[in-house]
Amino acid sequence: MIESAIEAVVFDLDGVIADTEQVWDDVREQLVHERGGRWHGGAQAAMMGMSSPEWSRYLHDELGLAESPEQLNDEVVRRMLARYREDLPLIGGAVDAVRRLAAEFPLAVASSSNRPLIEAVLERAGIDDLFDAVVSSEEVARGKPAPDVYLEAARRIAVAPTRCSAVEDSSNGIRAAHAAGMRVLALPNAHYPPAPDALKLADAIISSPTELTPEFVRG
Repeated sequence: MIESAIEAVVFDLDGVIADTEQVWDDVREQLVHERGGRWHGGAQAAMMGMSSPEWSRYLHDELGLAESPEQLNDEVVRRMLARYREDLPLIGGAVDAVRRLAAEFPLAVASSSNRPLIEAVLERAGIDDLFDAVVSSEEVARGKPAPDVYLEAARRIAVAPTRCSAVEDSSNGIRAAHAAGMRVLALPNAHYPPAPDALKLADAIISSPTELTPEFVRG
């Protein structure tokens, strides 16, 4: 079988461009404790990749917070934006990688973050103008590991999913990009490493965004 040539790159955000997975963890755990909920050790792993309607429902249904999912979503986003204003921890080499690849490919973001958070990260990093499309999983039917957010990103840049490389850090993200038919480049999250079965779905594994050259992306 002849493999499709890669024509575009789709980036996850949290854990790929910004080192923010633990910020999500801190914010939601603190909120659960403040509001008398039932936080447990598997909560962060369960919510990684969920869309905002999914994780806010999880906070309400599974972790026992009384507010509505909509209220919980708004409060978490408010706290996340405040944290980003204080300190946005970018992944070393990520901004340069985006700039390097933008010179040769259309780029998109396919993220589980809420759109205001995605836009805040890209703007503060100075790379918001380099992406041809930005998709939040709150804008599609299902969050990761379903492929919806990746399929929508490919649709918006008018490139077939099989002609896209996706850069992902988490188990559910890798599964989502693989299910979409993309070439998956895994950048394992140091704080929340992907499960071995998910990592096996990746077409290549990197340890740093500095490895994301046009030649490497094309495979």
